[in-house]
Amino acid sequence: MEDKKIFFMKEALKEAKKAYELKEVPVGCVIVKDGEVIARAHNLVESLQNPLKHAELIAIEEASKKIGSWRLLDCELYVTLEPCAMCASAMVYSRIKKVYFGAYDKKRGFVGSVDNILQRKELNHTVDFEGGILLEESLSLIQNFFKDLRKN
Repeated sequence: MEDKKIFFMKEALKEAKKAYELKEVPVGCVIVKDGEVIARAHNLVESLQNPLKHAELIAIEEASKKIGSWRLLDCELYVTLEPCAMCASAMVYSRIKKVYFGAYDKKRGFVGSVDNILQRKELNHTVDFEGGILLEESLSLIQNFFKDLRKN
């Protein structure tokens, strides 16, 4: 089980590095169904000048197209940064089974840091989650990105 989480989080980190190269906040995401990556994405907010182009939302859309349903019931989502309110809500509404994330986001994270949308009893679906998977790698990528941004 542990090896699987590490493997798929490394795949998400590959996506995050693509975002970094594009001067996007380096967040990467993969969605897994039956042990296979069915969607992968990285942030494209700056490139497309669209606030909806978070890695998670792009991956959810891709996964839905791949399986032919908006219900991602048997899917797991791996993302390098704790999801924001918008992305966490999309995970609930798309019925993602479980979310794994790398770094915590104390200012904008809605999977435990600021609030926890995934576990809101008021909503029609809850999503299991686990944070801190490859925490150091995920955190250093984000920190280095913002250091480089400030330098330039």
